Amino acid sequence: MSGIPAGNGAGTRRRGRPPRTESADTRDRILVAAREEFSEHGYEKTSVRGIAKAAGVDSALVHHYFGTKEQIFEAAIAVAFAPALNAPAAVADGPLDGVGERLTRFIFGIWENPTTRTPLLAIVRSAVNNETAAAVFRRLVAAQLLRRLAEQLGHPDGELRAELAAAQLVGCAMLRYVIKLEPLASADLEQIVARIAPVVQGHLTGP
Repeated sequence: MSGIPAGNGAGTRRRGRPPRTESADTRDRILVAAREEFSEHGYEKTSVRGIAKAAGVDSALVHHYFGTKEQIFEAAIAVAFAPALNAPAAVADGPLDGVGERLTRFIFGIWENPTTRTPLLAIVRSAVNNETAAAVFRRLVAAQLLRRLAEQLGHPDGELRAELAAAQLVGCAMLRYVIKLEPLASADLEQIVARIAPVVQGHLTGP
């Protein structure tokens, strides 16, 4: 009597690496879970095990796709920070004498949108409270945002100018959206732009 060898049935799943689409779905699910965990708990209180549980996978799989907790955090915030990375394009889109207002409107537009504000709040809180998270944030901001912004200015001290402008905008955003200092927290956005934009302009193009 001849039969089909065990394990060779049509419905038997082959061992080895999961299909590419399955791998991509798993990776995306882990990344979404990581962003939510970091947003809710911050860097200090988020664990690889917690991310794995939220994603419905084993902790080893989180390490397989992303490596260490620091690398997971960097991957998570890179996605959340992506809208801000378009700032250099906003700077280039128009005359240089209007760059301060364009950049100010662009950055505050991101903070005003609840969808993009929530992950940004998590990033800032984590960076303020943990040096590892702060180092990741600095690396991302310096390499992907400020350096590109500095190149648009064409000044020998362009990087310092970009950092001073960023400090002005981030400081104001911290007081308005994180600390919620009044009357800044409830001030009209147009009033804020009118006061901040000339200062940002001075940092970027002034003497």
